[in-house]
Amino acid sequence: MSDWPTGYSKRILDEVDSTNAEAGRIAPTLTQPEWILGLRQTAGRGRRGRAWRDPQGNFAGTLVMRPAEPPDRMALRSFVASLALYDAFVAATGRTDAFTLKWPNDVLLNGRKVAGILLESAGFAGGMVSHIAIGIGINLAQAPDAETLESGSVAPVSLFSETGVKVTPEAFLDLLAPAYARYEEQFRTYGFEPIRTAWLAKAARLGEVITARTQRDETVGTFETVDTDGNLVLKTPKGSVAIAAADVFF
Repeated sequence: MSDWPTGYSKRILDEVDSTNAEAGRIAPTLTQPEWILGLRQTAGRGRRGRAWRDPQGNFAGTLVMRPAEPPDRMALRSFVASLALYDAFVAATGRTDAFTLKWPNDVLLNGRKVAGILLESAGFAGGMVSHIAIGIGINLAQAPDAETLESGSVAPVSLFSETGVKVTPEAFLDLLAPAYARYEEQFRTYGFEPIRTAWLAKAARLGEVITARTQRDETVGTFETVDTDGNLVLKTPKGSVAIAAADVFF
């Protein structure tokens, strides 16, 4: 535990409904950022309220913080968390070439989804967010059935099935927490630009044609970049289009 980051606390729960829900419950009493790890999660959820399965041995955790920042800055922490996940995976496996980052909040292993991030915030006051919950789900041991996913979604995979590496949720948290603390310090000190640059260096399908789908429409174009606000930028026949929130398919 000598590498556990200073200024971050940790709680491990044998069972919890949702680590993001637990984050919301404890946020008002926080005195410092806290990692919550649920060894069994009974009501996990993904983006847009989708169910998130947590088979035994997988990772279900949340970092809850109270940085008192505007919502647009809070949203950029999906990139901070993605980079921390990348470093933790590399530390666990010794492999740097197998992992890529999928906008806005997934990590891919050999082109398939191994981890996802869910950001939730609450307590708007004076234009600031009172707390943020960075929920992270990782297929360490098992991957969900592809049949349960939305058509066209990236197929899931587990860390163990692809690499043969066995790592417990507790051990992975001990890799993830210090990696996150490093990028958080960089983000707070230097802003989003170095985070953006590092993220783009690991981005999946950069320069390739992808589809960004919202609940209202979809945009097909070449993945040009991520802009300074964290938006996905696609080059289309009608010009460059910046997309703030969408599901990406390829």
